[in-house]
Amino acid sequence: MSEETLQPPCPLCQQVTRFCCRDRRRPYYHCDRCGMVHVAAPWHLSAVDERAQYDLHDNQADDPAYRQFLSRLAEPLLARLPAGAEGLDFGCGTGPALAVMLREKGHPIALYDLYYAPDISVFERQWDFITSSEVVEHLAHPDAELQRLWQCLKPGGWLGIMTKRVTDLAAFTRWHYKNDPTHISFFSQQSFDWLAERWHARLEVVGDDVVLLQKPIN
Repeated sequence: MSEETLQPPCPLCQQVTRFCCRDRRRPYYHCDRCGMVHVAAPWHLSAVDERAQYDLHDNQADDPAYRQFLSRLAEPLLARLPAGAEGLDFGCGTGPALAVMLREKGHPIALYDLYYAPDISVFERQWDFITSSEVVEHLAHPDAELQRLWQCLKPGGWLGIMTKRVTDLAAFTRWHYKNDPTHISFFSQQSFDWLAERWHARLEVVGDDVVLLQKPIN
């Protein structure tokens, strides 16, 4: 079966997808149902190669430019949190700068990262809020991972996600964001609308790359 006729399931909603485009590295597939564009499993990096890419990152909490970048998620989230709300930073990476920023504002926050903070006990309780900054585009199984996070969120709690969104399939072919070999799941506005409907969640789009989803109380 050729790349053009291959119809891998969408990793978010499991709908059959269709060929979208190809660059020099890999093909991409689009889901009409939830709007996600993804890279199919045969073109994913190995765990060793993926970790090697992440080891090149140098994100420090005392870097003013990086803190300014993260403030796009931190500030709208902080405006919605009650004092002392406890959270989880999912995919904290090599330098958990976002967690540092939230702790500075009085919010205790635990860390999880597949490679750098693999403490799965964080999924054994519920949190007032969960953050995921520049993480979901790396997930091979976003459906399972996001569902796990949603179950770990208290009623009324917030899930804050930062990721650049697909806006146009024609423009996707020229999009620099897809060129990172660890980026394999590309969300669109439609993707987050689908999640909000599935979870009966309140969705707030607060920037070009930030969304907040609030879990219903009842």
